[in-house]
Amino acid sequence: MHECKVVDLAFLENARNRYQAEVEIDATPEQIFDSFENADDWPRWATPIQNVEWTSPKPFGLGTTRTVSMSGDMVGDEVFIAWEYPKRMAFCFTACSKSMTESFAEDYLVTPLQNGKTRVTWTMAMEVRGVGRITLPIFSPIMRIANQWMLGRFKKLVEANVKQSTQQAS
Repeated sequence: MHECKVVDLAFLENARNRYQAEVEIDATPEQIFDSFENADDWPRWATPIQNVEWTSPKPFGLGTTRTVSMSGDMVGDEVFIAWEYPKRMAFCFTACSKSMTESFAEDYLVTPLQNGKTRVTWTMAMEVRGVGRITLPIFSPIMRIANQWMLGRFKKLVEANVKQSTQQAS
C-alpha cells in the first residue's frame, strides 16, 4: 500500500479535480444513512466498488475506518473525516494500492426537503501523481457523468430498500 496525503474537509472545496453530483430521494435522511452504513449496498450502486469492509465497530463516527476494494485491483484504506448522522459523512484515503493516488476524498451531504424527499449531494475530490496529472483532466467530463449516473443508481437502491421495508412492516 502507498500512503496517501490525509486531507480535511477544505480539500473537498479546493481540490483541482473535483466532481459533484446531486439527487433527490424519496426517503428520510435516516434511511439514506442506513444504506451508507450497509457494506453490501456500496457495490450495488457505485460500480467501481467490489467490496466494502468496515474496520471499525459500530457506532460509526469521526475516525471510523474501512477498506474498499475496487475494480482494477485498487484497494483504498479510508478514515472518516466527518460524521454527523444523519446529515453528513466524509472520508479520505489514508493509503491506496495504486501509487498514482496522492489524495482522495468523498463527502455526502444529506438535506431533508419540504416535499418529504431528501437531497443527497456527493462531492468527490482527488489529486494524482505522475501521468495521472495529464490524463485525469481529459476524463473529467466522463467522471462527472459517471458520478451522476451512479448517484441515480443509489437513489433507486434506497427507494427500493424503503419500499421493501414498508411492505415487510405491513
